[in-house]
Amino acid sequence: MKLTRQEFLHLAARVAALSVLPSVARAEAYPVKPVRLIVQVPAGSAPDIIARVMGEWLSGRLGQQIVVDNRPGASGNIATEAVIRAAPDGYTLLLAMSANAINASLYNNLRFQFATDAAQVASIARIPLALVVSPSVPAKTIPEFIAYAKANPGKVNVASTGNGTPLHVAAELFKMMAGVNLIHVAYRGEPSVWPDLFSGQMQSMFAVLPSALPYIKAGQVRALGVTAAQRQEVLPDVPAIAEFLPGYEASGWYGITAPKGTPTEIVERLNKEVNAGLADAMTKKRLADLGCLTFSGSPADYAKFVVTETEKWTRVVRLAGLRAQ
Repeated sequence: MKLTRQEFLHLAARVAALSVLPSVARAEAYPVKPVRLIVQVPAGSAPDIIARVMGEWLSGRLGQQIVVDNRPGASGNIATEAVIRAAPDGYTLLLAMSANAINASLYNNLRFQFATDAAQVASIARIPLALVVSPSVPAKTIPEFIAYAKANPGKVNVASTGNGTPLHVAAELFKMMAGVNLIHVAYRGEPSVWPDLFSGQMQSMFAVLPSALPYIKAGQVRALGVTAAQRQEVLPDVPAIAEFLPGYEASGWYGITAPKGTPTEIVERLNKEVNAGLADAMTKKRLADLGCLTFSGSPADYAKFVVTETEKWTRVVRLAGLRAQ
């Protein structure tokens, strides 16, 4: 049977329409069951709380429960690999963290590359750090601290929550850019550092700003600068370190990541709903109360951000000669 040109065009249009129906239907149906959001750290930690805030928002928007699944261990690599190896159907997601960008070069035996072996869905927030010093340290500004460290090489300590953690690499970046020699001392967590800072046994730390704020306001430690690119509203009189070391920036960050191959329409749906949450006044306030500076964008924007962060911390890790312990 020979088709007329008009009949052929109608048939071609129907075939084209049928070819997109599965993906359209899949996007409209998703999700039809609960979605797991895997978190790399224990329950009760700041990232866990952020995951639960976003999970509550997404549950309401998607009509299915977001189940927060805590899988700590190996600096987040266990949880990350579990998501990367999961079925790419949108039902297993990861609360990604700045540690993912650092781990890419800190560990030489990873079986995945976070920046390329995952589908980056949506950015959520940054959390700045603050360079705080013990009251026993005479420096009251970043230039004075740099001068003090140079005058006392090998005698000024800087604490962190572990080798290769965001607090540690923030200090290493500062050391490189300022040309100072600070002795790194790893603790098991921030709570164990504070008494040593108060007493003067420890001289400095790049601390997560929300946890440091009460001690700064109480005068138990002195804040010399924040690691965000600009000054922060909660500490308007404390300068950004970048005001003295142009280009310095070392905020922690969070986002949503899915297995590579997750359908584009599902990634875009999730991105849309996360961005809506970041624009919602109540959700934004809850995140702000945790010290978060929200930042939204497209999946492509977030993927580019992850690549940039990975390249940045790869340079720092290699120049500092850091290795996972």
